[in-house]
Amino acid sequence: MRRPRFEELDWQQTPIGVISLRRRADPAGGDDVYEVKLDDDYLMSSLFTTAEVELARIALAHAPDRPLDVVVGGLGLGYTAATVLDDERVRRLVVVDALAPVIGWHRQGLVPLGRRIAEDPRCELVHGDFFAMALGGGGLDGREGTHVDAVVVDIDHSPRHLLHPAHAPFYEPDGIAALAGHLRPGGVYALWSNDPPDEEYLAGLRGATEDVAAHVVTFPDAWGTGEATNTVYVATTAS
Repeated sequence: MRRPRFEELDWQQTPIGVISLRRRADPAGGDDVYEVKLDDDYLMSSLFTTAEVELARIALAHAPDRPLDVVVGGLGLGYTAATVLDDERVRRLVVVDALAPVIGWHRQGLVPLGRRIAEDPRCELVHGDFFAMALGGGGLDGREGTHVDAVVVDIDHSPRHLLHPAHAPFYEPDGIAALAGHLRPGGVYALWSNDPPDEEYLAGLRGATEDVAAHVVTFPDAWGTGEATNTVYVATTAS
């Protein structure tokens, strides 16, 4: 039986709005495209995954050469988490997402990478508020008082364009310092942003970490006629 060209695979109310997962056929080639919306705001699409993949690659390129414990803030369609798991140094990955339906999509195999991520024995999917965990005194990996080698975050559109105002303290100097406190010596923090590099945010990173850079990632735009860009911030702590 031929699948419909458009399907809404899930639709659920969450504390921050209605989250929906849709599958459609790409008119250009017929391939399946998966899209996530929060109310009327597009969060992600499987058409554009370059930046999500590069976020993980850049982060782990700066990570120390040792067995790695990694935390990813924001599951999305799973491209960042899957790229982390591709690195053989990774012995444990904790992915924190505030939206239970997103975790359910992966466990149910509703998204292409879902079962690959959910069934990897190194990976744990945690339903929780990443920002509260980062700013709190507990461990980001779900273990009280522990530290990790890398924290990789893809939740808000940028440090200035937030999905919820409650996230704002994470991007302030005190929030950056709190996040850095979860990292082991030589640990790395990486953040995806839809906006160009933000000098004010870079200054905040430099105040709490050792080495800081903003990588501009380019990829074809939605119309296939030019380029789009995202930013990956990366900061490492002293060894």
